[in-house]
Parts: sequence; structure tokens; C-alpha cells
Amino acid sequence: MATYSKTIRDMHALVEEGVVPGISYAFIDDNTVQSGIYGAEQLLPGYEPLKENQYYDLASLTKVVGTVNVILQLVDEGRLALTDKVRGYLPEWTDTTVSVRHLITHTSGIAGYIPNRNKLPASQLHDALLNLHVGPDFEQKMVYSDINFIFLGWIAEAITGTPIQQLIAQRVLEPLKMAHSTFSPTDAAMCVPTELSPTRGLIRGVVHDPKAFVLRERCGSAGLFATRDDLVTFEQAILSGHNSPLPDQFRQQIAKDQTPLGHQGRSFGWALLPVNDAHPHQCIWHSGYTGTAIVLDLVTNQGLVFLSNRVHPDAPNKPFLARRNAVIATYLEEK
Repeated sequence: MATYSKTIRDMHALVEEGVVPGISYAFIDDNTVQSGIYGAEQLLPGYEPLKENQYYDLASLTKVVGTVNVILQLVDEGRLALTDKVRGYLPEWTDTTVSVRHLITHTSGIAGYIPNRNKLPASQLHDALLNLHVGPDFEQKMVYSDINFIFLGWIAEAITGTPIQQLIAQRVLEPLKMAHSTFSPTDAAMCVPTELSPTRGLIRGVVHDPKAFVLRERCGSAGLFATRDDLVTFEQAILSGHNSPLPDQFRQQIAKDQTPLGHQGRSFGWALLPVNDAHPHQCIWHSGYTGTAIVLDLVTNQGLVFLSNRVHPDAPNKPFLARRNAVIATYLEEK
């Protein structure tokens, strides 16, 4: 097993140079796991050191840990097809072109502006989202958008009668015994704080994402909290295929471009890391706005869990993005 000394050095530098308050990380090589923590969980209003086994607001990792697997399970069960049109499940949506594949690969082209979006009650936000339009990017560009996965969650609910976050718990978290993963943390003190917001105060143990905060259990784009070790459990299941929430028929497809044009760098929810001479096969990865990321190499059975609270004490912390990408690049060189 690699020591990952350069990657660990680069992650420590993020803390030491004030890019993030702290880091929790794990490197997976088959059944071997190397993990650690470094730095603080909170800087303001007071300093608190990071502790083991704390919960992180995963933000958009909810998409690939949860919603992708629920949707592909429904496809595997014959209850849904990637070619199915959105309107067949959400009749309020008037467009007749956007399919499930478009949503899950972020090629739907859904566009539009919703005034005061983050201040609307759930019912009004639901109606406003379904009144958005499809723009010229449809099929032509991969444009990452939470809306795609909110719609996927509503489609899963239309099929099963159960809200998407309950489906994720039933179909992913419980079978994998991810007991330290939840949409409703009961102990805020065990949660790593996110933003110190001028309107919401210190956000801790409550989802940071404003759409997820409004839509609650009906949001498939964000909302999940989990510990580092539970994400290790998830990654090992995907890598090994044992008790995996990802149906077998999709395991060989998940590291391939699934966009309609076949060259837009997106699989089923997952982003694809560039291929080069040192890495001649695809790795999949995803990030979350709050400062989280996971990487999987299904060829070598290796993975990375990277958890930080990038938005603490305040957002957006744009310098973080390049530094995070550099950490992932170093990891790919070392593994």
C-alpha cells in the first residue's frame, strides 16, 4: 500500500495555510484503509479541534452516494428506463424532450431564474422548478445543476410513493449498515459546522444547501450527513461489488461517459477524471459544495475520501477549488 505522504502533506497544507479549518481523510486499497484527521472543526465563534467520527454535511455527495443508486436500482428492477421522459412522471413539467438520461448526466439544458428562490416555501419552490424551461444547451453541453437531481428524486417518489431521502435510507444506508449516515442528525455537537451565516447563524447539524433546507426529504441533490468511516464503507462496497447499492449491470458502465453525445465527461451522476499516460483508465469522482469529495478507481480497487468544511466560517472560499483539485491530482500520482 502506498504511504500517500505527498497527498497527506498537501492536505495538511490546506489547514496550515488557512484554506480550510480541518480535514478528515481516508485512503482505500482493497480491504486496507489508512485514515486521519487534522486541524479544527470550528474557528468561529470559538475554536474547536476536529475529532474522530464526526458527521459532515456531504452536500452534493448525496447525489452519488444516494440518488444515483436509487435511480439505477429502479432501472434494474424494470420500473424506470433511462430513455423515459420526465413528463411521464412529472406531468406538471411541460417539456417533452428531457429524459432520465439527460437528468442523470446533467445534459438536460434546464434553465431559468426563480426570484427569491431560497425564501420560497417548499410547495412554491416545487411549482417554480417545474415551470423552468429547456435552453439551447440541451444535449449539447454538460451543465452541472442540482435541479436535475431534484427532478430525479421526484421521479423516484412518483414511482414508489416514498420521498427520495427515505428511499436512500432504505435502499443504500440501511443495507450497507451505514449507521452514522442520516438526513436528520440528532446530536448537532457531533456535526462539523458549516457556514457562520448572517441570516441563519452557525449552521451545525442542519443542511447548508438552501434548496435542500426548503425541500427537506423531497430533495435528491443534497441533505445527507455522514462520517468518514461510513463513506469508506460505501466506497468499499462499490469497489468490491459485494453488497453494492449499484446494480451489477451498471458497475461496468459507471466509469464510462454516459452523456448523449458520449464525450462530455459525465457518467451516471459521477464525473470522470481525465485519462493520461499515467492513468490510462477512467476514475470516477464527485464533490460537494461544503468541501467534500470522493474518488474511486474501479480498476485498481482504490479510493479516496476527502472531507473538509470549506464554507466555514464563510462561503464561497473560491481558492479552495484549485487546491482541492491539486490534492486529488497528487493522490492519483501516488496511488
